[in-house]
Amino acid sequence: MATDDPTKPTPEGSTAPRDASTTGEIVVTRQDLRKVVGASFIGNFVEWFDYASYGYLAITIAAVFFPPGDPQTALLATFALFAISFLVRPIGGFVWGSIGDRVGRRTALAWSILIMAGATFCIALIPGYGTIGLWAPAILLLLRVVQGFSASGEYAGASSFLVEYAPPNRRGLYAAVVPASTATGLLLGSLIAALLTGLLSTEQMQSWGWRLPFLIAGPMGLIGRYIRTKLEDTPVFRELASEESVEATPVKGLFRNYWKVLLIAMGAVLLNAVGFYILLSYMPTYLATEVGIDPTQAYLATTLGLLSYIGFILLTGLASDRFGRRRMLILASVTFIILTVPLFLLLDTGIFLIILAVQILLGGLLTLNDGTLPSFLAELFPTRVRYSGFAVSFNLSNALFGGTAPFVATLLLQLSGSALAPAFYLVAAAFVTLVAVAVAKETSKAPLRSD
Repeated sequence: MATDDPTKPTPEGSTAPRDASTTGEIVVTRQDLRKVVGASFIGNFVEWFDYASYGYLAITIAAVFFPPGDPQTALLATFALFAISFLVRPIGGFVWGSIGDRVGRRTALAWSILIMAGATFCIALIPGYGTIGLWAPAILLLLRVVQGFSASGEYAGASSFLVEYAPPNRRGLYAAVVPASTATGLLLGSLIAALLTGLLSTEQMQSWGWRLPFLIAGPMGLIGRYIRTKLEDTPVFRELASEESVEATPVKGLFRNYWKVLLIAMGAVLLNAVGFYILLSYMPTYLATEVGIDPTQAYLATTLGLLSYIGFILLTGLASDRFGRRRMLILASVTFIILTVPLFLLLDTGIFLIILAVQILLGGLLTLNDGTLPSFLAELFPTRVRYSGFAVSFNLSNALFGGTAPFVATLLLQLSGSALAPAFYLVAAAFVTLVAVAVAKETSKAPLRSD
């Protein structure tokens, strides 16, 4: 069984992780680590920049792609497309996980970003409902499905990549780069949405303004793919390949030998899935439609909340290295259970400074979970099925509860008439995560396994 070796001086005179093997033949330099961090960052950035653009411009997209006359129904349909694209993510999780565990992490990541960027770029070229009728939402749905498939390999692959390259005592910090890049993509999406809605008229936004963010993703994706193709695969995967110990059917092995761990992982993802999409994607729509504040102010509050999220996320990853993954994840669940409903009540005041403070606090609380989760999930599974285990658990939970969160929140608001419906949905998700993490083992001090 392979374990993580201690660090040793590299040819550069720095301290960096060796290969997670007893041979010590593969040495990772600081330059290697910088390249790995950069490649992992840009892929997730592109992916979530697209998701942010779609979520933050949902009201405009609803007007462009669906029949006029009923804005609420059009908005529901827009979020339904957002949710449907997630239904393909478990399939993508199986495919990309299998590729990542059989062929290599690098190969899966290089192809996933290329497909994602291409589909995003094509969305910008779709004519609206007024031009091609129902073909407009149909083509949008097709491209969203392609995006969902490609995105399903990104978060899990980048997290596994970083954890397998990182020094043993800094896996939490390095893995936190993934949610940091996610939030940075959301931040840029929020900034561009706020800029466009502030500078352009409604007619200009519906005519061409909404297309600009999607056009940007194409060249960014090509850059990301180029960087990834220049990297070596992770030391532990190269070790497996050299020993001819790569799992021939990783998904089958995952369900045969690690189904209990898979269930724990799915439960642990739930707070991230629901919290991320409600607090960092759906919130501007909620503030504009339910609280009644100006859309530009709603975007601004969410943007500043994202800044706090990015500011805290690496710190919580570092804290998980020191205090343990379980402790951080349990703390996150408990705080959401206790504080979510009172904080949503404060949103209803409609006072911008209070809304801003709530957004910043909720963003900070979410990092307790999100800064810890990538390393926790990667460490739960042995190397042979790590990519598959992470991708399947993460994408199943996100398909069922993450991508559907804006739709469910909007539907619950309609059915209940209560502005607190999204808050109670968040509390329920936090409770499930609390139970799952409570029965899990601590992973931060355990060696990465290749058995």
